[in-house]
Amino acid sequence: MSNAFTDCPELTTVITGYPGPAVLITESDVVLAANGQAQALLAADMGWWQSIGLWRNAAVAGLAEQRSTRHFGHDGPMVYDWQVISLPQSRLLLLGRDITLERRLRQTLTESRQRYKDLVEISSDFAWETDQEGRFVFVSQRGALGFSVESLVGRHPRTLMIHDDPEMPLAFETRRPIDGTELWLYRADGNPACVQTSVKPLIDANGHWLGARGVCRDITEQVIRGAELSRIRNRETILNHISHTLRDQLDAAKALEVAAFESTRALEAIGCAIHRIDGDGSPLLAAAFGDDMEGRLSGGRLSALLDAVVMADVPIERTFGTLSLLACRTQFRQMVNGTVCVWRNGTAAPWDEDALTLIGGVADRIGITHAHLAYQERLRHLSERDSLTGLFNRRTFLERLEEMLSWRDFGTSSLLYIDLDNFKAVNDLHGHHQGDKVLGAVAMLIDAGIRPGDLAGRMGGDEFVLWLARTDEQSAVKVVRRLLAGVETLRPLSASPEQLLGMSIGIAIHHPGQGETAAFLIERADTAMYEAKLHGKGGYRLAPARRDTAPPSEESPP
Repeated sequence: MSNAFTDCPELTTVITGYPGPAVLITESDVVLAANGQAQALLAADMGWWQSIGLWRNAAVAGLAEQRSTRHFGHDGPMVYDWQVISLPQSRLLLLGRDITLERRLRQTLTESRQRYKDLVEISSDFAWETDQEGRFVFVSQRGALGFSVESLVGRHPRTLMIHDDPEMPLAFETRRPIDGTELWLYRADGNPACVQTSVKPLIDANGHWLGARGVCRDITEQVIRGAELSRIRNRETILNHISHTLRDQLDAAKALEVAAFESTRALEAIGCAIHRIDGDGSPLLAAAFGDDMEGRLSGGRLSALLDAVVMADVPIERTFGTLSLLACRTQFRQMVNGTVCVWRNGTAAPWDEDALTLIGGVADRIGITHAHLAYQERLRHLSERDSLTGLFNRRTFLERLEEMLSWRDFGTSSLLYIDLDNFKAVNDLHGHHQGDKVLGAVAMLIDAGIRPGDLAGRMGGDEFVLWLARTDEQSAVKVVRRLLAGVETLRPLSASPEQLLGMSIGIAIHHPGQGETAAFLIERADTAMYEAKLHGKGGYRLAPARRDTAPPSEESPP
């Protein structure tokens, strides 16, 4: 077989193992893959290939899926039936079947019943004849579907039918010729079989119906292969759609929301939850769609479920009350980074092999998106944070502060401007490595009391800022005193007992609605900090109100 097609191993296996000729072609009718029988046909006779364009148009339009071709070989004319299947990316799959013997057999039946019987005895198909009561009076010597001839002769075909509607005429009792009708019958072992039958009614000279003669061919394997190809095609289409959606969505978090919706739809579920595993190994809900699973699986049950999913190498199924759940872990470069779960009502159809395969494919793609999201978050953190202290850098702090000042519903707030005392001596006497330790310890001291809505940043060097949302003057002073008290933890890092580390802090109170910018607010706090340094360091000063020209209040160091 041609090696030009390798992007779908399952499809390659189907083509290679197909018992008849099989060809895969592109939109421009270029052969991508062909098994040995198909290559022989193409080499011997290319005349039939001229109609491929018409086949493609009909298959895409859904007007026809089966075609016949005639070929001239060493043994005379040959006839092939072709199943035409339209695949994604404008590809066309042609599956052929040699029906030469079947055509010749049908012609011979009209010439001689004895010849008919002789031929069907050596045929791989089975032939039969029914009488006026619709019962078998003849079955070819090999029997059929595991039944012996003796067990079938005298038996009514209705007893073999899987779906028997008494109101519908049987092919075995037809009053008109039938060619290629499919029937589902029971085998002798009770398993279903699909047969394709061609029938000719027996009519006497007076027009009375005497029975019917026909030939049946077991096409169960072919039907299963066709269904398998259909599932592969459907699965490819769904996964390609999800892959393109995830790839085209630049925002990884938004992409996960889309993936939750698409996964719910593709798996015919009522809900989907996608979890990420964060740095400490805890699962965090990243996206969800549909019915609320977490509301039903509160506390330990949800945690135990996600732990089981992470540990399982294959998708797992669980039942919780009326929910039937299917879940799979997600990975990137063999590292587990999350889970994807979908669920149905307990009354819905059970999860089948296709669903397990599909959720595995979805999980692979979501694992890549989890990695992309983690990468985006790392880049964002690196761009927003000071690399030494982990606090916001100057640019990000100013942007966030401007955003805060644009809100009018948080009330009076405070900004602290902090500068270290005797920090330069640490660098001069002990080097920058010791200085970095000091800055890291100060950042931990500042960050220890941070609340949601507060902002802490490093402006550069040994200067820090702390925005205290919804904090008036009295509360701001309490925070300042906590920081000044915490300076004791920095003293062991000082340059010398004569040059102890300390802090000088300026406080600026902000009142919403006055149009004050972040730059002006910082300038007021910075000015108050220098006032504190001028009064002996190690203390704080309160900046005058924005429009107040009076000198700063004379606060004494604690």
